[in-house]
Amino acid sequence: MKTTAQSFFLQYQANWILDNSRLKILEKSRQIGMTLATAYGTVRRHVSRQNNYDSWVTSRDELQAKLFIDDCKKFAKILSPTCDFFGHRQILEERTDSSATLGFSSGTSINSLSSNINAQAGKRGSRVLDEFALHGDQKNLYTIAIPGITWGGQLEILSTHRGSNNFFNELICEIREGENRKNFSYHRVTLQDALEHGFLDKLKARLPASDERVQMSDSEYFDAVRNSCPDEESFLQEYMCVPSDDRSAFIASDMIAACEYQADEQNSWELHDFSRGTGDCFLGIDVARSHDLTVFWLLEKQDDILCTRKVLTMQNTPFSEQEKGLQKFFEIKNLKRICIDRTGIGRQFFERASENFWKYRVEGVTFTNRTKEELAYQLREVFEKKLIKIPGDDFIRADLRSVRRETTFAGNIRFAGDRGKNGHADRFWALALAIHAANTCRNQRAPYFERVERKTRREEFL
Repeated sequence: MKTTAQSFFLQYQANWILDNSRLKILEKSRQIGMTLATAYGTVRRHVSRQNNYDSWVTSRDELQAKLFIDDCKKFAKILSPTCDFFGHRQILEERTDSSATLGFSSGTSINSLSSNINAQAGKRGSRVLDEFALHGDQKNLYTIAIPGITWGGQLEILSTHRGSNNFFNELICEIREGENRKNFSYHRVTLQDALEHGFLDKLKARLPASDERVQMSDSEYFDAVRNSCPDEESFLQEYMCVPSDDRSAFIASDMIAACEYQADEQNSWELHDFSRGTGDCFLGIDVARSHDLTVFWLLEKQDDILCTRKVLTMQNTPFSEQEKGLQKFFEIKNLKRICIDRTGIGRQFFERASENFWKYRVEGVTFTNRTKEELAYQLREVFEKKLIKIPGDDFIRADLRSVRRETTFAGNIRFAGDRGKNGHADRFWALALAIHAANTCRNQRAPYFERVERKTRREEFL
């Protein structure tokens, strides 16, 4: 006789739910229902008479952990009548007034935790570490969480990869290529695995009839997902459990993740009304006309942090339309400096901008190996020191990771990015130019761009 987990969930989900190992870990594709399955498994464990432990859930940020509790509450409502009938522990609805806690008649509860690793200390019971690879300090999180199950409970780690140079990938490599000395129960589910277990049929049942995916076969859906990704590296990492190689990337994945806006900030970072900016603003523009992208990247300085306020991309757009886009940014009252790529076709755009706008705000940067090196290291420095905030966007991540530091046969250093459907690392260089604009203003002694007309000696005495 099939259990509820085997009847309602797909096989790979049921395998995870029914695994009662003390330590278990999962590397997974994005959006295949594993967080939902984990929520069900957690509730299922709490209504069992054998469970006497609390559960503590942490994710990349507190909001995601609370969403996990919301999923638990949905399953609690489904399971509650069955628990009453079979005499299992009841689910106490009166204790669910907090969005961060779900209580049970046994006195145990499921609780969300802050992403702060210190929140793990002193708490006994099971741990769920969701999207573990996105956490800024994975090793310390694991170190503090593992003692919490000393007196009983499970430690569940599940995540999509985020680069190769991190503790999550170390754990996976130790299991797959080493001795699995920690004795983890190991699970791996790629997009291909999910499709083979019937994922697309489940998805179609939730989609409206007008959705184009309803008519797709498994192979067509797989290709559609692949083509939607910024590049092949992003697809392999996000959907096929192949971490991006941080050894060759100039900006490592964990550095990028640490500087992305948190989930509760993702809808509020963008500056829609340019008149509302309060801090000094700086704009970087990487110019293109046909295949590559023209990118406008706006930063606003808040305390010591450079906060992204707008990322505007244009492709195959006439220069006249690009200039109209630039005009919108001049509505920002605190716009202090603009740095524009004036290499090749960018020269005309820069000259037009200098003629039509106050030239003391506009600086043209010619891309040479030397200037690219300076710009690239300035960019990496703000990521290393966590002095920048960027939106969590797949295309931005792909651009930032696409730039490689290479040494030529002559021994010279150059920075190159692959050209593909995502452009030619255009977002990388636009951001680098915006950071350069901010640094230029910070380093100059005179007011940012206050125009000073020199008077002749004769005029001084008039």
